[in-house]
Amino acid sequence: MDLIPVLNHRQNWGRCALVLAAVLIGTIGATPGHAQTPAPTALPNVKTSAPDVAAELHIDALRARSYGGDGIRVERVLAVTPAFTRTLISYTSDGLKQFGFINTPKGEGPFPVILVLHGHVNTRAYRTVTYTARDADALARNGFLVVHPDYRGHGQSEDGPNLFHTGYAIDVLNLIQQVKQLPQAKAGALGIWGHSMGGGIAQRVLTVNTQDIKAAVLYGSMNADEVLNMDRIKNFWNRGSRQPEEDVPAAEWALISPVNYLGDVTAAIQIHHGGSDRDVPPAWSDTLAEQLEGLGKDVDYFTYPGQPHSLQGRSYTTFINRIVAFYRAKLID
Repeated sequence: MDLIPVLNHRQNWGRCALVLAAVLIGTIGATPGHAQTPAPTALPNVKTSAPDVAAELHIDALRARSYGGDGIRVERVLAVTPAFTRTLISYTSDGLKQFGFINTPKGEGPFPVILVLHGHVNTRAYRTVTYTARDADALARNGFLVVHPDYRGHGQSEDGPNLFHTGYAIDVLNLIQQVKQLPQAKAGALGIWGHSMGGGIAQRVLTVNTQDIKAAVLYGSMNADEVLNMDRIKNFWNRGSRQPEEDVPAAEWALISPVNYLGDVTAAIQIHHGGSDRDVPPAWSDTLAEQLEGLGKDVDYFTYPGQPHSLQGRSYTTFINRIVAFYRAKLID
């Protein structure tokens, strides 16, 4: 089907109120310099090859890039609820066509924006309205414009390079600049939310774009140290199978890992972790909270005893209430 053209003017919004939950374009400037925390221990047996590829993965290299795209386009309406309208959207990232959805609250707007980043889902089974739709819906019901990207290689999104999930982070960084141009997006009120792998992606994004994101929720998040992440991915989830990241020279890993750039983070951060999480060690969030506090960052940390990787029941309700209050305080009040 033909795509609805990108809209650049508010007068077009009135004509397309039901269908249009989106619009876009933009760019980030490079952020010079960084404050470092201690370097991680290198993963054993990593090959020393492909230095040119590795250099492109460095945090500083990601900062030096320009971000943006051709603009967010509405594909079709997916659902209309009393509180919000969900639309399927597409956008470009490094020449790749990407998909996702936007939940637009009912009302005049403009609304503060939250990017919701999902965790690992088998790409063969992935659907755009995935498990994190419940979180996106809860935020939209509370008055936030929610943008939920699929990432490259998920659903209908075109695939591309993605060592250390850096490709996913690039897709989010490109999306941010296009989201900022939505007429229903409140200027200067951008937050990010990441569960599991999405939390790891969010940490990379937070260390690259230190200007636009005002508040971040990290929920059962992967580590900021890629040595620990790759060890977990290889030996816990993949039974020791070789990972493509092992071809990246060991000396490059510290320059790729967000843990060494946490000193540059400017967003307020709220961390949540289930105490009985068997997928991502709760100790990782313990350490992250300590690191951020030691760096003088604005951080709050909540644990949920007995809870798994995805919170359930009353703990989930408490979690939603906490993040809504947090985003309101940082993006509205």
